[in-house]
Amino acid sequence: MKKNIIAMNASIMIGLGSIIAAPSAYAESLSDLQQKKESIQEKRSGVESNISDTEKKIDNLHDKQLTAEEQIAAIEAKIAESTKKIDAKNAEITQTKKEIEALKEEIKVLKERIAKRNEVLKERARSFQETGGDVNYLEVLFGSSSFGDLIDRVGAVATIAEADRDILKQHELDKKDLEEKQTAVEKKLASLEVAKAELLEIQKQQKQQKQEKAALVKKLKQQTKKHEDEKMGLEEEKANLAAQETAIKSAINLEQNRLAELEAARKKAAAEAKKRAEQAAAQAASQAASQAAESKKQSSSSGSSAKSSSSPSPSSQSSSNVSQVPAVSSGTFTRPSAGYVSSTMGERWNKQHAGIDIAASGTVPVVAAADGVVSRSYFSSTYGNVIFVTHSISGQQWTTVYAHLSSRQASTGSVVAKGQQIGIMGNTGHSYGQHLHFELHKGAWNYSKSNAVNPLNYIPN
Repeated sequence: MKKNIIAMNASIMIGLGSIIAAPSAYAESLSDLQQKKESIQEKRSGVESNISDTEKKIDNLHDKQLTAEEQIAAIEAKIAESTKKIDAKNAEITQTKKEIEALKEEIKVLKERIAKRNEVLKERARSFQETGGDVNYLEVLFGSSSFGDLIDRVGAVATIAEADRDILKQHELDKKDLEEKQTAVEKKLASLEVAKAELLEIQKQQKQQKQEKAALVKKLKQQTKKHEDEKMGLEEEKANLAAQETAIKSAINLEQNRLAELEAARKKAAAEAKKRAEQAAAQAASQAASQAAESKKQSSSSGSSAKSSSSPSPSSQSSSNVSQVPAVSSGTFTRPSAGYVSSTMGERWNKQHAGIDIAASGTVPVVAAADGVVSRSYFSSTYGNVIFVTHSISGQQWTTVYAHLSSRQASTGSVVAKGQQIGIMGNTGHSYGQHLHFELHKGAWNYSKSNAVNPLNYIPN
C-alpha cells in the first residue's frame, strides 16, 4: 500500500506522462526527463544572458542620461550668462537712449543758437542790400569828423567784418559737431542693438539645445523604464525556469526510485516464482510416493492442500464537501473553479489578455486543472497570490497559472492531482473584483506569454 502511494505521488510530481507503477507506456524515460532538464537549463542560460544584456543597456542609458543632464546644466549656465549679457546690453541701450535724449536737448539749443546767428546774418545781408555793401563802409569812413574818429570807424568796420567771419565759422563748427554727435550716437545705438540681437539669437539656440536635451533625457528615461520592466519580466521568467528545473530534478529522482522499486519487485516476483516451482516439484514427488503405498485405498488420497490467505485491503475515501468545487472532468484538463467567465482571452484595454477570468462570489475553491508539480507558489505585484503548475501530457509540456488567489494551499515543489484544491479565489495583485485569472501555456511560461493558448478550447464550459 505504501509503495502504491509512493508511486502515485511520483506520477503526480512528475506530471509529465503519469509516472506510476503501471505499464511503461505511460511513463517518460529518464532520458526524456534529462533532455527536458537540459532544455530548461539552456533556456535559463539564455534568460540570464538576456538579463545581463538588459542590465548593460540600462547602465548605458543611465550614462547617457547623466551626460545629457550634465549638458543641460552646462547649457543652463550659458543661458544664465547670456541673460546677464543681454541685461547689460539693455542697460547700455537705455543709457544710450538717455544720452540721445540729452543730445537732443543740446541739438535743440544749437539749433536755436544757429537760428539766432542766421537772423543776425540775414539782418546784415539786408543792410548790405539797402546800402549797396561797400558804399556803406565808405560812408562810414568819409563821414568821420576827425582822423581819430576815422581810426575808430576803421576799427569798428574791421571788428564787424571779423565778427561776421566768426559767426559763419562757428556756424559751420556747430553744424559739424551736431552731425558728428548724431552719427556717433546712432552708430553706438545700432551697435548695441546688433549685439543684443546676436545675444538673443545665441540664447534662442541655447534654449533650443536645452529643449532637445530635455527631450533626450525624457526619451532615455522611457527607454530605461522599458528595459527595467523587461528585466523584471526576465528575472521572473528566470525564477520560474529555476523552479521548473528543480521540479524536473525531483521528477528524475522519483523516477529513479520508481525504477529501483520496480526492479526490486521484479526480482522478488522471480524469487517467489522459483520458490513456488520448487514447492510444486516436491509436492508432486510426495503425491507419487503416497499413491504407490496406498493403492488399496481408492477412496482416500493424500495430498497436500495449498493454503491461501487473503487479507482484505480496506479502502477509505475522504471527501470534503467544499462549496462550489467543480466536478473533475474526464478530459485532459478540468475546470479550475466554479463561476462564470467574466473575461475571455484576447485584446483588452489595449493589451493582450493571456488567459480567462472566472468570477464568483463567496468562498470559491480553486483546483489543479491536471496532475502536475507546483513549479512556483508566491506573491506577485501583478498576479497577486499565484501558483504555477507544470504538467506533461503525452510527451507535451504544459503550464497552468492560477492568479489573484486570496490564499495558496500548495507550496513550491508540491505534488498536485487533477481536481485537488490548491487555493481560494480572491482579489490580490493587479485585480478589480474577486475572480480567478487562469492561463494555459503549451510549453513553459515566459514573460511575453508567447506559448499561451485559449483555455476555453481545453476545459469544460
